[in-house]
Amino acid sequence: MYKEDLIPSFDGTELRYRVDSVENPKAIVLICHGLCEHLNRYDHVVEKLNENNLSVYRYDQRGHGKSKGKDVYFSDFKEMAKDANFFFELAERENPNKPIFVLGHSMGGETATLFGTIYSRKSSGIILSGALTRYNAKLFPPTLMDKDDEFYFENALGDGVCSDESVVKKYISDPLVKKLISVKLVKEITKGTHFLKENAKDFIAPTLILHGANDGLVAEKDSRDLFGEISSKDKGLIIYPNLFHEILNEPIKFEIIDTIIKWIEERI
Repeated sequence: MYKEDLIPSFDGTELRYRVDSVENPKAIVLICHGLCEHLNRYDHVVEKLNENNLSVYRYDQRGHGKSKGKDVYFSDFKEMAKDANFFFELAERENPNKPIFVLGHSMGGETATLFGTIYSRKSSGIILSGALTRYNAKLFPPTLMDKDDEFYFENALGDGVCSDESVVKKYISDPLVKKLISVKLVKEITKGTHFLKENAKDFIAPTLILHGANDGLVAEKDSRDLFGEISSKDKGLIIYPNLFHEILNEPIKFEIIDTIIKWIEERI
C-alpha cells in the first residue's frame, strides 16, 4: 500500500513524499536521496525493504524532483537536516513505538549525517551510502566559490554514478533528474561537511557506513574519516572493491540491500 502527496515542510516549502507501507512493520526506513536525483530512483530498494516487512518513507529534497523550492538550491545546509527531521517526525507520528532508521545516499548521506548530528538521539540507526561527509574529493572547481550564489552550471555527474552503463543512460535521460546545479547549493553542502567534521563527537547513532572503493564522485576517504571521528559505539564500515558511486545500483546491489536489511533487523 502506498500514498504520495505534497506536504509543507518545516518552513512551508511543499515537498513531495511517498510512503510504501506494509501491515504491522518491524521498523520504518526513511530514505534521503542524493544531488539532482529524486525518490523514484529508489523503487527497487523500497521493494526489497517492503518484502522484508519494513515500511518506507521517502521524499524529494527541496528544489529536486517534484518538490517545490528554488531548483537545486539550499539557503542554508541545515535545511537538509530540518526537512529530514520533518519527515522523521511524520513517520514517528504515523507509526508510534516503531524503530525508525534513516538511509541516505551521497548528498542524502550528508543529509542523514547532519540529521544524526543535530538530532542525535532520535533514530534507531543510520545507514550511509557513498555519503558526502568530508569533501576529500573536490568534485566542483574551486573557482565556482567565487561565482554569485544564483549562478547555475551543468550537472555532469552522470559519468561517475555507476559502472552499469544502463543506469548511467537512464540517469542522463531521466526528466526528473535536474540538469543544472546552483553555486549556492555547492557552497552550502561544503559548509555542511565542515560542520560535520567540527561536530563529529555529537554523532552517536548506531551507524552502518558503506562506500564504493572506485567512487569517482565522493571519496571513500570521506567514509573512513567519518567512521574514525564519530562517537557512535555501534558503528560499521564496508568499502566495496571496484564499485562506483551508486552502490545501490551496482551489479551486486541486492547483496548490499540484504546487508542493510540484516543490519537493521539486528537492531530492532
